[in-house]
Amino acid sequence: MNRSIDLNCDLGEYNNEEGEQRETAILPHVSSANIACGLHAGDANVMRKTMRAAAQLGLAIGAHPSFDDRANFGRLELPVTPDEVYELTVYQIGAAAAIARSVGQMLNHVKPHGALYNMAARDRQLADAISHAVRDFDSGLVLFGLSGSQLIGAAESLGLKCASEAFADRRYKADGTLTPRSASDALIHDVQEAAAQALSMVADGVVRASDGSEVRVHAETVCIHGDAPDAAQFARELGKTLAEAGIKLQAIERGV
Repeated sequence: MNRSIDLNCDLGEYNNEEGEQRETAILPHVSSANIACGLHAGDANVMRKTMRAAAQLGLAIGAHPSFDDRANFGRLELPVTPDEVYELTVYQIGAAAAIARSVGQMLNHVKPHGALYNMAARDRQLADAISHAVRDFDSGLVLFGLSGSQLIGAAESLGLKCASEAFADRRYKADGTLTPRSASDALIHDVQEAAAQALSMVADGVVRASDGSEVRVHAETVCIHGDAPDAAQFARELGKTLAEAGIKLQAIERGV
């Protein structure tokens, strides 16, 4: 059983004071912060404020690149070529790295967002494009990808350090992929259920799929979504549940 786990959250996605307050309440309860790079959400000001706040708490800071599709929050699958995905990824990592440097920090990891993440999980060409972009920009960055996905395979083939990710607040299909957000049962809204799912994935390496079957997962980092209204409560409860099981929160360190 894992005795430590990285708990990551997608952040820097707010556009009002309420959103900023919600994200601020999440930060003390996670170990890694994935910062939106300004295309699906956020902007330079939000990126800098979020990174500064994360740094003050000692969190690992990562880039959270997406499709250039603010209208759909980066969650709509788009027809893209591997070259376009490579360029989008390098562009956004570069922006995030520059702003991290402005607050005295270095990027630790990259986690694609939304539709880009899901498409790269199953499409090896897109996964290769993202992996090459990360390696070409900074080969020490850790690439986060869905456990068992093409993105993890692509990263490993390039010798990139990668982290297999599991989701506390999402339901799974029997093939180990995430239930699409278009489905009514895609999201887990009950805090206790999310905490129990996270513990099962971390401690036992299994998650129960929507059809009732058990699916094997390799959880090195667990995600919660910062745009959920009760995200801070989720984060607190997850940390408490994991701590009670003797599992501490610890960010995944950069590669060499």
